Amino acid sequence: MRKMESFKRIIILQLAGISLAFQVLLYGMMWYRLYSDTIQVYFWRRGNWLVIIIYGLLLLLFSRMYGGYKIGYLKSGEVFFSQVFATVCVNFFSYFQISLLNGNLIKPGPLLLLTAIDIVGIGIWTIGSNWLYRSIFAARELLLVYGDRPIEDIIDKFETREDKYKICKCMNISEGIDAVCTEALNRYDAVVIWDIPTEDRNKILKYCFGKEIRVYIMPKITDVIIMGSAQLHLFDTPILLTREYVLTIEQRAIKRMIDLICALLLLIITSPIMLITAVIIKTYDKGPVLYKQTRCTLDQKEFQIMKFRSMRVDAEKDGVARLATKNDDRITPIGKFIRKVRIDELPQLFNIIKGEMSFIGPRPERPEIIEQYIEEMPEFLFRTKVKAGLAGYAQVFGKYNTTPYDKLKLDLFYIKNYSVLLDIKLMFLTLKILLQPESTEGVDSSQTTAMKTQQAGSEQDKQGE
Repeated sequence: MRKMESFKRIIILQLAGISLAFQVLLYGMMWYRLYSDTIQVYFWRRGNWLVIIIYGLLLLLFSRMYGGYKIGYLKSGEVFFSQVFATVCVNFFSYFQISLLNGNLIKPGPLLLLTAIDIVGIGIWTIGSNWLYRSIFAARELLLVYGDRPIEDIIDKFETREDKYKICKCMNISEGIDAVCTEALNRYDAVVIWDIPTEDRNKILKYCFGKEIRVYIMPKITDVIIMGSAQLHLFDTPILLTREYVLTIEQRAIKRMIDLICALLLLIITSPIMLITAVIIKTYDKGPVLYKQTRCTLDQKEFQIMKFRSMRVDAEKDGVARLATKNDDRITPIGKFIRKVRIDELPQLFNIIKGEMSFIGPRPERPEIIEQYIEEMPEFLFRTKVKAGLAGYAQVFGKYNTTPYDKLKLDLFYIKNYSVLLDIKLMFLTLKILLQPESTEGVDSSQTTAMKTQQAGSEQDKQGE
């Protein structure tokens, strides 16, 4: 198993190296042909090399951050989109870098042509790389171990990646731990642990760890909390410390400064878009441009969130709070567009400037929806330990219709592992998410919130906590 994983890693690194070398070579050819003679860059007579190296480092940084080299891990389309997005970002920065060195703005034609060639090359590289990867490495055969909760949802998730995973058998923990361990050792590449009691889970995990069997675990809330704990070495035994979540005064100051600077800059940049959007919404049905709604932020403090109105004026005339569903007929034609490209969220920049929200943090929920969630999951209250955000961990790695329990775990990942660098990384990743329409997919028509009917009852109780 170790040899196979090492071989797989080598293949992926080589494929990533080919893509990086191709793009850097193209950029180097463009630089030497068009700019090296007219733009003097002095760096121990190696200034031209320095410019090309900086380009390569930026491309490597953005591609790794957006997942552009995750062959075999992401879907082919996601790899292509991630690599293209990273390339566009780097070429955009390079345009201003070259203009700065030149002393005035250069013509964008060469960089646009370079970007077009890059996209074609990335497409060929993605198709070839995924074909090679799938030819060498077959999908992992998995054993799913489950308890009382239905397994259709988790099976559906794994079936979206048939190229990577294949659930061959499902075993209920009631069949016995020994039977599960014997089955895992004899026939399968990995074990998926779904919703079994903690004691049983730990026994299977120890067995698989000792036999070098890969295990995929859906974490419980307590697991996420422990993952963010501090390691202490006070005695001759390891100690993990979990404590109340409080940002230091330095972290609060830096986070607030970043919020204000980014919000003001975006407000200036997007003001023409906001003005045009306001005019179109008003012209369409003469209704209000903005939609204000009570939401909760830090410590469940209520505030009025602002959005461009994307639904009919009477969308909630029955007074029932509900999320948007797939093909929701309450959404206006204009609303469908501004929701897809996230223009409807722009007025929240004013909420950020006022200090009611932050750029990064758990999305604010309505008080009545929070009450519904807390009835099912008391731990949902944990996510109000930080200020609500325009975007967050759950939005980057989840979707609009991701269940509240999974969103809670994602938000707790952010809360327990907070850092300024994590905020900055999530800001860059949010740029990519804005262009992915599946992240705005509505909930099922039978749902008023993101809570599915099969989740009735406390999910953490069903997971053996």
